[in-house]
Amino acid sequence: QVQLVESGGGLVQAGDSLRLSCAASGLTFSSYVLAWFRQAPGKEREFVGGISWSSGSTYYADSVKGRFTISRENAKNTVYLQMNSLKPEDTAVYYCAAKLTKRGIMVYEYDYWGQGTQVTVSS
Repeated sequence: QVQLVESGGGLVQAGDSLRLSCAASGLTFSSYVLAWFRQAPGKEREFVGGISWSSGSTYYADSVKGRFTISRENAKNTVYLQMNSLKPEDTAVYYCAAKLTKRGIMVYEYDYWGQGTQVTVSS
């Protein structure tokens, strides 16, 4: 049974940093891509960034490139989203998701989802 559990969300001020974690279990990690999505109130869920577990290669949405960094810790089966220089428009529920093999940026491509963690950035 695949489980993705996010943690680390909270309330911060603009310009602050925050690190989210996604603890994964039940996956054959070498075959998967893990990604972060976010959904702001009244908006569609959007891609933030992803990482290929086997290679460690990462890819990002333009809106977060240069501010957000995704990494993985193999020993803990955990993926991190380091968010720096946060802006009020980064306020959203952040979700961890997993899919097989190839990179993807669309919600429908991902088979497994966590429950989400709220990030609120005040101005």
